Amino acid sequence: MSPTSPDKLRLGGMALRNGLLVHGPTHWAAAVRDGHGDIKVASGRKPRVQAFDGVPGVRGVVRLGEAFVVIPLVKRALPAAKLPFENPSVLAAAAGASMTGAVLRRRVGGSAGEAAAAVLSLAPALLALRGGELAAYHGVEHKAIAAYEAPEGADAADAAKEHDRCGSHLVAPMLASNMAGAVLLRRLLERPNALAGSAVALASTAVAVEVFAWSERNADTKLAHALRRPGFEIQRLWGTREPDERQLEVGRAALVEILRVEAPAH
Repeated sequence: MSPTSPDKLRLGGMALRNGLLVHGPTHWAAAVRDGHGDIKVASGRKPRVQAFDGVPGVRGVVRLGEAFVVIPLVKRALPAAKLPFENPSVLAAAAGASMTGAVLRRRVGGSAGEAAAAVLSLAPALLALRGGELAAYHGVEHKAIAAYEAPEGADAADAAKEHDRCGSHLVAPMLASNMAGAVLLRRLLERPNALAGSAVALASTAVAVEVFAWSERNADTKLAHALRRPGFEIQRLWGTREPDERQLEVGRAALVEILRVEAPAH
């Protein structure tokens, strides 16, 4: 996919279990289908921290943090929104994966234990995508944004359900950097504490975001294609599903709202 046209907004998003959240440069907008079958829409201004925009590593973590801060704002403005992990079975899977990962690190040890724990950490996300409409709304997210970025006249129904800027492209570099950092940490410290582990996780996220950004800037290179391949396969095989017209309608409503609230600033 070619880079976003300079006369169009750079949009991102997050699939909800019953709708779509779209991020613009200064605002967010969300649309969901409530229990009565009606489409509800809300929007608001995004919190922004610009002090670190030019600092590699830090800037990506800050942007991710801003995206997470938006989530409770969405829930407050749009109570009908159902968040991806707002599910008892997914929360139980997350707790189980965390405990099992700790056991694997202790008993298996080394790079093998870290690799097993890292792969296991994906289980909650995969479980969340497996049931309900989340995978379809993930497809809605990609198709709605791709249609907006395409030449005039494109419709979300005709766009691909895989996208170059999907968060799935963070998975491979994040797993690799987290494993490398964890192994190095265990060689330096006999018993790494929670603070050291958190530092490794934060550094891994920073590396993954920088790799993601580099791949977008150099999209036509062979290395960028290779780095993105795992993410595309996650999207194609598991992370997205072709949405139906009712789901696409919700996505179009979210897109119309983000363009409306961003219009004065664009």
